[in-house]
Amino acid sequence: MRTGLSVVEAQETVLAATPVLGAETVAVREALGRVLCEAVLSGRVLPPADCSAMDGYAVRRSDCLAASRDAPTELAVRFEVAAGHAPERAVGSGEAARIFTGAPLPPGADAVVRQEDTEADGRGERVRIQVVPEKREHVRNAGEDLQVGDRVLERGDAIRPAQVGVLASLGRAVVSVHQRPRVAILSGGDELVEPDGDVAGGGIVSSNSYSLAAQCLEVGAEPVYLGIARDRPEDLERILRSALGADCIVSSAGVSVGDHDHVRPVLEKLGCELVFWGVHMKPGFPLTFGRFGERGPLVFGLPGNPVSAMVTFEQFVRPALLRMTGHRALFRPTVRARVRGRLEKKAGRLHFVRVHLERSAGPDGEIWAESTGNQSSGVLRSMTLARGLLVFPAEATRIADGEPATVQVLDESFFAGETPGF
Repeated sequence: MRTGLSVVEAQETVLAATPVLGAETVAVREALGRVLCEAVLSGRVLPPADCSAMDGYAVRRSDCLAASRDAPTELAVRFEVAAGHAPERAVGSGEAARIFTGAPLPPGADAVVRQEDTEADGRGERVRIQVVPEKREHVRNAGEDLQVGDRVLERGDAIRPAQVGVLASLGRAVVSVHQRPRVAILSGGDELVEPDGDVAGGGIVSSNSYSLAAQCLEVGAEPVYLGIARDRPEDLERILRSALGADCIVSSAGVSVGDHDHVRPVLEKLGCELVFWGVHMKPGFPLTFGRFGERGPLVFGLPGNPVSAMVTFEQFVRPALLRMTGHRALFRPTVRARVRGRLEKKAGRLHFVRVHLERSAGPDGEIWAESTGNQSSGVLRSMTLARGLLVFPAEATRIADGEPATVQVLDESFFAGETPGF
């Protein structure tokens, strides 16, 4: 087992051991956020026929060349066409057809005049056209969206709302996507209790299992809560055995070197190959990674302090779960930000500093990062305040006020402006 890896070495080691899960078929309605296991080709022409982009009147442009608001051209309304219904006949000279959005354009018509540019008589039998339409104005051409054989989506594409709509428009009720990883989550320690447990006698709420489960859900994984393992090897072994059918096991606490840290020896007893222990980072040095052979679950033994557990999940578990589900983008987006205040540390470990992020006013929109305050690995509230993790390089000892630094953005709403960007 290797010890004392750098963050990059540990990330590369984890991802090299992480498989991409196989395919399953799901309903298109339930496919949001999943990753395609198949390329999707169009089997249809969309739209299937020329159709109206507006509610209004289908006309022959040649009949409307003299139209104006002061001297409208009057046409006879012979029929109407609703979406989903074929026109009953063609539009003749001096005629118009009442038409609705999405309805097929009747033969003879070559433009649609929107309703706002017309005035109908009380009986709907005649209409006065107040503008000269361009040829094909407000007409959606057949096949302008898709033609038969068009390559619409690629294997490996993430399914967003637009992709769901396209799949539905192609008549796809189901689609092949990568499976969701099942993540078995347990916490260890005699001191831990559930949220409604007794904390008067020194009990500590097992918050890690909740934050880790939420982090799994955020990337589309399926968390399976195994409960709290007490500080007895036999109890831990029983719970870990029940997790061997998962794709990934995540344990918080019990992976350090104390007398009650039983996770590592129990994992080895069960046949887990421990790949590395310890990563030169803060918070989160005592991290264990292992695997149960080629087809068994990956195992992450995370530190017990709540911030350490969340930060190590971000750096190692999250990318692995995204890879399992077929995603190509595995890491949080980063930005360059100027540091407000001064940051200092000892050389040797890369620090992830919890920071506020703020974009300055003005045309440059410069980004500033400021520490959330107390950086203790036990201060979970600092994670609720953090919009990012500032990457303080391992060998650096000081970042001066105003100097630039790289920040992993945790809260992606930061990229959304307060006003529309147009």
